[in-house]
Amino acid sequence: MSTKPRFVQLLNRAQRALQRWIETRPEAWEGISAAQVGLLFVLKSRGDAAIGEIAGELGVAPAAVTNLSKRMQAAGLVERVADAGDARLTRLRMTGEGADAGTRAGEVLVELNARLADGFTHEELQVVARWLKQAALLEPGAPRE
Repeated sequence: MSTKPRFVQLLNRAQRALQRWIETRPEAWEGISAAQVGLLFVLKSRGDAAIGEIAGELGVAPAAVTNLSKRMQAAGLVERVADAGDARLTRLRMTGEGADAGTRAGEVLVELNARLADGFTHEELQVVARWLKQAALLEPGAPRE
């Protein structure tokens, strides 16, 4: 008789292991946090974006993006630019320094993703991805795809 996996415990252990793995590569995160990396990745894919768009993509409140972006602007990672179509809207754009930081972090995450996928078939990884997306939907207010 097999026992059912204890998903919450496994997720917690996995999250701690991932965090420790990332922390052992300080060169990739020099001067930036994991949250800032997420924002940089959004800007890399979009070019520039409004606070609300970034918040939606990251699954956080717009106020959190505003506070994060202020620290990132002070660090020279992003800049605020006026929206071409709506003067009331401010958009964020990555600076050259932000692009460099995002590239360094991205290289480490490519390595991490490769290690996580090692030994699994494409189909197995698709099931894991689907399961993790389902887990993310447990968050109140999470957008349904």
